[in-house]
Amino acid sequence: MTANMRGADGRLNRAYSGVPTFLRSDYCDDISTLDADYAVLGVPYDDGSPFVGGSRFCARAVREHSLRFGGGALYDIAEDKEYLREALANRRIVDCGDVDVAPSRGDITMANLTNDVIAIRERGAMPIVLGGDHTLTYPVVRAFDEPMHVIQLDAHLDYTPDDQGLTYTNSTSMRLIHQMEHVTSLTQFGIRSMRDTKQNADDARANGGRIVTMPEIRKQGGACIADHLPAGDDCYVTIDIDAYDMSLCPGCISAEPGGLTYEEMQEALKAITSTVNVVGFDFVEVNPPLDVGTGVTSYLGALTVAMFLGYIDEARRR
Repeated sequence: MTANMRGADGRLNRAYSGVPTFLRSDYCDDISTLDADYAVLGVPYDDGSPFVGGSRFCARAVREHSLRFGGGALYDIAEDKEYLREALANRRIVDCGDVDVAPSRGDITMANLTNDVIAIRERGAMPIVLGGDHTLTYPVVRAFDEPMHVIQLDAHLDYTPDDQGLTYTNSTSMRLIHQMEHVTSLTQFGIRSMRDTKQNADDARANGGRIVTMPEIRKQGGACIADHLPAGDDCYVTIDIDAYDMSLCPGCISAEPGGLTYEEMQEALKAITSTVNVVGFDFVEVNPPLDVGTGVTSYLGALTVAMFLGYIDEARRR
């Protein structure tokens, strides 16, 4: 960030100053009064993580690092193109704060999440949900009722059966989503973990899911995801930070080697917005307590969310 980076309101924004709403957007404490195109919602929940907690701080850290994007727009020098200038200047991005969390009661927390997303959609805004762990995608998708496809960018299938009443965990969400009547297809992109089971992969494919593995991506590039998407249809997108290679995300407990480079992620997100109509997305699994001192994983998260939102906004304007 340069020394004199001014925002859309003309104020001199320092990366370390100001209230940390996402991209310094307005804060809305009552969704029933929401007036925006895009509504950011945090879910500080990691009870669904079976190993090491801490992703409950993901949304807060992503918001803080989003303050580093000054100037009232995102500028891609390679394309010589600005993103989100009009949306930021016209206050069309609003931060709705966090879902009410009931510790140790995933059923209550996720019901609150579903209700908040329903309320956001009733106000005509697109939900942008910041985790938390990957438990949250199922309750978010549950808030929709129109036919739509789901795209998952992840290292893991998250297709574990609901066992012993453990419905709300970060490994069951995609199986639960795939069972919903309004979800017409599931595309899982970047899957590579050797901790997944053959049975779960077989079940996903038997249920009509598409699994795009890293060798295919390495051969064809991130844009190959477009070959697996229904052109022009409504799609919900979920992005796990561990879709990236583990060298890029030290602040992620489930990181895996051999993942997406930043350029491959960029290609994939551009291909998605060029092919389908994105109706909402979430970003999950950054674990700030595990991150290095500079917070590079949280910064990568903020960049990924802002970048994808920029591509979505450009596509909607077209």
